[in-house]
Amino acid sequence: QVQLVESGGGLVQAGGSLRLSCAASGSFFRMNDMGWHRQGPGKQRELVAAISSGGITNYADSVKGRFTISRDNTKNTVYLQMNSLKPEDTAVYYCNADYVEVDRLRLMTRSHWGQGTQVTVSS
Repeated sequence: QVQLVESGGGLVQAGGSLRLSCAASGSFFRMNDMGWHRQGPGKQRELVAAISSGGITNYADSVKGRFTISRDNTKNTVYLQMNSLKPEDTAVYYCNADYVEVDRLRLMTRSHWGQGTQVTVSS
């Protein structure tokens, strides 16, 4: 089992920046892809950014050029640097991780979500 704890959310004005962190802990064999999704008020959850264990990244078109996802594999932590924030970025941001655990001598791929952290951008 793995636990994900997000931090770094808050209230900022349009044009400001925030840096989100998500630290994985618990029992797992290897951490694979990690990423961030968000869900704004009255909206469906959507992918924001993802990063593979090798550092390959993927971004939603709406955040390209403004957000940067990165990870520190030694700390099992993924980050989301958010610059030039807009009011439409307001949402609960959720960390997601795909990981591998050992179960009865088999490697099992699992997925887990963090509790979410609120990001509010005011105009």
